[in-house]
Amino acid sequence: MPVPVVVVGNITVGGTGKTPLVIHLARALRARGRHPGIVSRGYRGDSGDVLEVSAGSDPSVAGDEPLLLARHGACPVFVGRDRVAAARNLLARYPECDLIIADDGLQHYRLERDVEIALFDERGVMNGWALPAGPLREPVSRLARVDALVFNGTPVPPTPTLVAPTFSMRLLGDRFHRLDDPLTTCSTADLAGKRLHAVAGIGAPQRFFDHLTGMGLAFSEHPFGDHHDFCEEDMVFAGDAVLTTEKDAVKLARLSLTLPVWVLPVTAEVTPDLAAFVLEKLNGRPLA
Repeated sequence: MPVPVVVVGNITVGGTGKTPLVIHLARALRARGRHPGIVSRGYRGDSGDVLEVSAGSDPSVAGDEPLLLARHGACPVFVGRDRVAAARNLLARYPECDLIIADDGLQHYRLERDVEIALFDERGVMNGWALPAGPLREPVSRLARVDALVFNGTPVPPTPTLVAPTFSMRLLGDRFHRLDDPLTTCSTADLAGKRLHAVAGIGAPQRFFDHLTGMGLAFSEHPFGDHHDFCEEDMVFAGDAVLTTEKDAVKLARLSLTLPVWVLPVTAEVTPDLAAFVLEKLNGRPLA
């Protein structure tokens, strides 16, 4: 690419928090005067071609995670199985972009990269075996080539001989908004005493449930597979309200539901300053 490429990914399958991390990085780089664009595969989107994603895109076409990136990343988002083609289309449409962030691109080697960031959550590398016997897309030795490691929560370090700089990430969020009226919000206190159902179709549903428990809420857990395509039958509950994630909300918004649905947005906090680290790595690289 004619501009620097920063890859955010992981060596394990399942959700480790890449979407909020990419959003955090894009917004932090913009705050420092850069003009990033985001490319993603668009997992489970129906379009096989390169597609620009907007805040109003259909999640069944663009994918649920790219839709969140477009709504919150404050920069252009393009998806396509061929991330090289997606990046070229993005730069042609937005020539002011001076940096590409590749979401979940660690194993997409056709796209050359200047900085690699690997993310882990509290599950670590689990049994340490490669697919299909375990969760690893690549061996742990792959981490010797990345530029930075980000730990979402407090995972067990994947190897005692890590040499890349490490960063800590946590997800913050304590206020809900109505699925059908985002301007209507509520706090934990407003939900106290209600019969609640928590629905999560993300890579690690227990992380969402633990977050709600940490907020002091009591609820029934309803985990679904990552990127689950919800239907009305999935959401038939006896109670007062449903709690869910932003990622699930983009698909639930298409359904006719009987109970009110409250969505919990989260943002990533990363320490030390990951955007400053990326810019230091790219220091001296001319802009496009």
